[in-house]
Amino acid sequence: MESKLTAVIVEDELASRETLTSYLQKYCHEVYLVAEADSVKTGLEIIKKHKPDIVFLDIEMPYGNAFDLLEQIENISFDVVFVTAYSNYAIKALNMSASYYILKPISIDELIKAVDKIKSSRKEEELPIHSKILLENIQAVNKHNHKIVLPQLNGFDVVKINDIIRCKANDNFTEFYLTNGTKKLISRTLKFYEDLLKDFDFVRVHKSHLINIQYVTKYMKGKGGQVEMTDGSVVDVSVNQKAAFLEKFK
Repeated sequence: MESKLTAVIVEDELASRETLTSYLQKYCHEVYLVAEADSVKTGLEIIKKHKPDIVFLDIEMPYGNAFDLLEQIENISFDVVFVTAYSNYAIKALNMSASYYILKPISIDELIKAVDKIKSSRKEEELPIHSKILLENIQAVNKHNHKIVLPQLNGFDVVKINDIIRCKANDNFTEFYLTNGTKKLISRTLKFYEDLLKDFDFVRVHKSHLINIQYVTKYMKGKGGQVEMTDGSVVDVSVNQKAAFLEKFK
């Protein structure tokens, strides 16, 4: 018989705790809920006491938030499923680290999907590294030290954003070209990564290309023009994106 995953809920809203508890009991039979808390302080207490496999963690709470709680834990040995009302900043940070999250009002399908992903990663004996990367990014003074988690079929890669030269669309996949000469094919669209990386010196220069302007070595004029990158690649600039690209160099 498969052993159950122990879990705690840290959520300040009683109604949300009750909904999540009910959904876990009805639809996630492999999860055994051992405790609940309604604040950062009491959440910290139950995590230290029960050492759960999963923490369902509300991002915004009175007197602190999810990140304040995680910063007080020396070694994060559990998986975190963040529960949040929509927040652009929070969602972008969570996507950067490929963290598990569900939006309020809680979707049963999204809850089941998050639990299934955790079960799968634990079978593969992957370390619960997503929350660690998330915290490192939040704490980093220089945004160029931020990291991004790139999901792969057999796990994931952790890459420094500053090591990405360019990204290229390949149907519903994105090819990442890195400073060490390697290429990674990720099962997400270029639009997804454009939204994540636009605050990090990346600019969409073509429907198929997203580039890191730190690694531009040359611009060649034309209707849209072309850009040469430090890896020797030459990327077309579309007419529609030309102004946005040139604006980066003013």
